[in-house]
Amino acid sequence: MLNKEVLFKEIFQANSKKIYHLCYGYTGSDDSANDLMQETFLKVWQNLEKFRNQAMISTWIYRIAVNTCLSYLRVEKRQGKEELTNQIMDNKSEEVSEKPEQVETLYKCISHLEENERIIITMVLDELPYAEIAQISGITEGNLRVKIHRIKQKLTELYNKYERF
Repeated sequence: MLNKEVLFKEIFQANSKKIYHLCYGYTGSDDSANDLMQETFLKVWQNLEKFRNQAMISTWIYRIAVNTCLSYLRVEKRQGKEELTNQIMDNKSEEVSEKPEQVETLYKCISHLEENERIIITMVLDELPYAEIAQISGITEGNLRVKIHRIKQKLTELYNKYERF
């Protein structure tokens, strides 16, 4: 059996980029995202012995990160949506070179979704399996598919409104 330090290092290396991306999606701030990622992994370290292997460890960590981000948003006064939108757009425009205007519009639309919708669509964009997303969000896979369909419809409507301007 691996000791806790070695195991934690492997867990961190395998999951830190996705967790940072998730945290950044909530905050729109590099500093805040790093803080939340560190807080998430501190909780992982503190509770590693409590992990029961009933789910994949990445699912467990994602759930901790989502709860950490939601707690942060409840406590901290959120940035204005326009500022957050611009930060998300700047970040994503750099990542995706093809069709930057469309990507920019998509992320502007995502920033206007409700928090739980942003969580789900972020995980979909991170290509997490639906079963894992369902487990993280605490809903059945069938309900998740319905939610994703509705989120995509909402994004399409928002996207079409932006395209008209």
